[in-house]
Amino acid sequence: MIRLAEPEETEAFGRQLAAQLRPGDVVALQGPLGAGKTTLARGILHGLGHRGDVASPTFPIVIAYEPPETRIPVWHVDLYRIEDPAELEELGLEDAREEAVLLVEWPERLPSLWPGTLQLVFAESRGARALTAQVPPAWGSRWPPPP
Repeated sequence: MIRLAEPEETEAFGRQLAAQLRPGDVVALQGPLGAGKTTLARGILHGLGHRGDVASPTFPIVIAYEPPETRIPVWHVDLYRIEDPAELEELGLEDAREEAVLLVEWPERLPSLWPGTLQLVFAESRGARALTAQVPPAWGSRWPPPP
């Protein structure tokens, strides 16, 4: 478990994680509203070179970031508003996964996670965010990210 007391710590952890990412990676971000999912995604995107704002993709569902804006292609996905699994096919996540990193908020809306998905679960613990990771073997020596 990783303790992240302040939003700045969550962003900093995201920047550290960004250095480990490569196309084809999927990072599932789970936790209740306001838990820090978008804050972590913001840190990852800034770590990959994005210099602008990072909004939650709750309403557009997908926001794509491409080089030269980022070091590698990234799709920031928020499945909160998905009600029917049939809607997922229209998003093209399977195709995007081949060439981009997928940062997926609310992955529990997917019928199943892809093999090799890094699952990060946020919870509240003694006034701070607690981040628990389920690290697949495909991540090998990339976890935990160095400080």
